[in-house]
Amino acid sequence: MRKNDLDSSVGAISKTGKRRKSSRDEKSQALRKALFDAAVKVVGTFGYAKSKISAVADEANVAQGTFYNYFESREALFDELLPALGEELLNYISAQTADAENFADREIKSFRAFFSFLKIRPEFYRILYEAEVFAPEAYQRHMDRVANGYVRTLKRAAAHGELREADTESLEALSYILMGARHYLCMRYARAENEMLDLPDWVLNVYVDRVVNGIYIRPRADGEKPAS
Repeated sequence: MRKNDLDSSVGAISKTGKRRKSSRDEKSQALRKALFDAAVKVVGTFGYAKSKISAVADEANVAQGTFYNYFESREALFDELLPALGEELLNYISAQTADAENFADREIKSFRAFFSFLKIRPEFYRILYEAEVFAPEAYQRHMDRVANGYVRTLKRAAAHGELREADTESLEALSYILMGARHYLCMRYARAENEMLDLPDWVLNVYVDRVVNGIYIRPRADGEKPAS
């Protein structure tokens, strides 16, 4: 992002239709976001170990010294990457599953959304898998948040009679099984070198047939007889 682009991106349109001058706080937030987005691109491309502050500053088109006005250190910035991208992922999945008809449908839409998000944010894959070594606390926060969200969803499914395994003690293990399936299927079928690919339809079909249908019970329509 060039300086002129950054300046124009933070200006707001007034009621008269003219772009008003950005406040100091708005400019500060825009610079911080520019540095964060630059770090996502740099780390997503080169990995944590090879990503330097100078590269992040160059990508954001700011002086290297500006970096320290917003982040205490390289590690401080790196610790924010995965949790922030994780929140972006969860918000995206939430939007994509909002119209799900039941919990099985929600899982299928969530599964699709995970892979479509990787096409939007291809850097997420490398940041996630390297974070366990280079940003372990951030990695654990992200994994705990995703797993806890899954457990809450599974509990709701059980309460609605749509989960085959209703033992609450098993729900955390089940959540990690579902999380692991996404990650390993991504590793094998949705990634080639540094490029994210569309997940093949047949892989989705296997996931639905063997995993979704094995975990969830689809509610019967009114008047529908139970399967014999």
